Amino acid sequence: MARSSSRRFGERPDLSVPGGGPKMSPHYDPDAFGRFSEAIARLLGTGRFLVAQSVLVLGWIVLNTVGLVKHWDPYPFILLNLAFSTQAAYAAPLILLAQNRQDDRDRANIDRDREVAARTQADTEYLGRELAAIRLALADVVTTEDLDDSLARMAKLVADVRPSPESSPQSPAEPQSLVSPGALTSPDSRPGPNHQQK
Repeated sequence: MARSSSRRFGERPDLSVPGGGPKMSPHYDPDAFGRFSEAIARLLGTGRFLVAQSVLVLGWIVLNTVGLVKHWDPYPFILLNLAFSTQAAYAAPLILLAQNRQDDRDRANIDRDREVAARTQADTEYLGRELAAIRLALADVVTTEDLDDSLARMAKLVADVRPSPESSPQSPAEPQSLVSPGALTSPDSRPGPNHQQK
């Protein structure tokens, strides 16, 4: 009462503090219960369980129809029907729980595969870009085949420009001297300025 009187009208309580006391609910480990449900679902889906259940049902019917023992479940076998109904009522949710856990695992695997595929695609695109850049860089590089072709063309051009030995004259012409014969005489034999011609 004092708590409610200390609050003003229209003021909201602090929602970060729990209002009620501790709840008495059964605590269980969902992972352990899920593993248990998967084990039961795995057992119910085997041929061994079907054979064992068939043998049990046949033995139940035989023992309750033959007069050698006391009939604890006479025809129409109501107790047997109740056992089958209880088994079906528990088996269906356990199988559904096991399927839900398997779906969660499959979803996690699909997400992981999607991430791996995205990384692989990104790596492939990166490598493709790198190969394209390398191809463009190598487009300007001269290869040995290009060098061989260039050398062959140059050798052909040199052979076309050089005169053949048949077209050259037998005796080469004497080289003409650019210096006159009088220029090779000694300086003493040259006429000086006081020299008079006869």
